[in-house]
Amino acid sequence: MLPFDDRDGFIWMDGDLIPWRDATLHSLSHGLHYGSCVFEGERAYGGEVFAMTEHHERLKASAELMDFEIPYSVEEIDAATRKVLEVNDIGDGYVRPVAWRGSEMMGVSAQKNRIHLVIAAWDWPAYFSPDARLQGIRMTFGKYRRPDPATAPVHAKAAGLYMICTLCKHDAEKRGYNDALMLDWRGQIAEATGANVFLVQEGRLHTPTPDCFLDGITRRTVIGLAKDLGYEVIERAILPDELDKTDEIFITGTAVEVTPVAEIDDRKFKVGEITRSLVTAYDNLVNRRDGRTAHASIAAAE
Repeated sequence: MLPFDDRDGFIWMDGDLIPWRDATLHSLSHGLHYGSCVFEGERAYGGEVFAMTEHHERLKASAELMDFEIPYSVEEIDAATRKVLEVNDIGDGYVRPVAWRGSEMMGVSAQKNRIHLVIAAWDWPAYFSPDARLQGIRMTFGKYRRPDPATAPVHAKAAGLYMICTLCKHDAEKRGYNDALMLDWRGQIAEATGANVFLVQEGRLHTPTPDCFLDGITRRTVIGLAKDLGYEVIERAILPDELDKTDEIFITGTAVEVTPVAEIDDRKFKVGEITRSLVTAYDNLVNRRDGRTAHASIAAAE
């Protein structure tokens, strides 16, 4: 495995393109010690980032929820992202913008710290292998739960909120599963460790209301595609025992795209017609085979 700190290429850091290996931060950066860090995960298809502006609008909004301001406009971040893809000659790849508080102050309070922004990109294969994706992945329930909105800024894509996701996914992988299904603090189905979830029941799509986790850009895109295909989409509270009356399940996210689920512990599900139709519709959209735009697809969900 090629380590991410020792690669050729260029990273955009605080306004300049610099050699990949030089894009470092100090060990006493506030973002490392106190989690004052936000990020996005983006996919490029054919050299263009899908829903790029929507991602960067969310990046800025996440920073505001974390009580800091990224010192670049959405338009400037868009332009920098295009430069990174171009200089690294990336067609199909992954883009990671990340912003954090620096090292001027070290303590809980860090109001005078400089805000840094980095944009990196690299070639990106499928998140799950083609065989796993076609057959459906295996999941288990996560050992941690998504927190109450009264306890954390749950609508920010903040680094610290992913600590329990890492722990749940590690635990799942150690037990032979691909991912974990996380409940929220109330015991309701929430999401996977890095993706939203949809259930198919009697021909209708059901998805948890995103009141304590991210309303994913891919999630909203898929809702728009589903409505275009004539499927009813219902956002509501979903309890785990509803899995017993569920026909199909799939997860959605920038990395996983639309991925079917074949098993959750001892429950098994088919990779059915509705799931397959949305896998195809999303693939056509991001690869620009249907003439639609990301903005139009997301707007259709609203």
